[in-house]
Amino acid sequence: MWGKDKGKKVDFDRHAGKTTMVSKGTEISGDIVFEGGLLVEGIVRGNIHAAPGSEALLRLSEAGVIEGEIRVPNVVINGKVLGNVYSPGHVELASKAVVNGNVHYHLIEMVMGSEVNGSLVHDQSEGAALQSAQEPGLTKKNKSKGKGSDIVESGDSMAAKPS
Repeated sequence: MWGKDKGKKVDFDRHAGKTTMVSKGTEISGDIVFEGGLLVEGIVRGNIHAAPGSEALLRLSEAGVIEGEIRVPNVVINGKVLGNVYSPGHVELASKAVVNGNVHYHLIEMVMGSEVNGSLVHDQSEGAALQSAQEPGLTKKNKSKGKGSDIVESGDSMAAKPS
């Protein structure tokens, strides 16, 4: 029960040859739809969506900023997000992460120093995060505070796992 599930770790290795980068000093205004890996070190003013059915990975570096909604199966945030995050897979909030919006997740890992100015919403099934976000008026209660999940700590990070 204690410790990290090494099999669930997300990285760019499995997206070799399919990685897109928005480098430091670059600003993009508009929505991005991608498949594979996306590394953002610059500024994106628009929504970021993964191609349907993909196991895409979005990595936001410490200097990166996203002003818009994120709908990606696997997300690693170490920069600033101004918008909601929907992830039916794995969300990792690193030490410099700042999210001004709600985080809908199936599995979340938060390192000490990360910040969420909004709600943490646990979605039971992996597809529920994307589906509930597409249907207006549907909201789920934050189950991460109650019986719906266990908090798993390892070193200076925590992961919420459904019970």
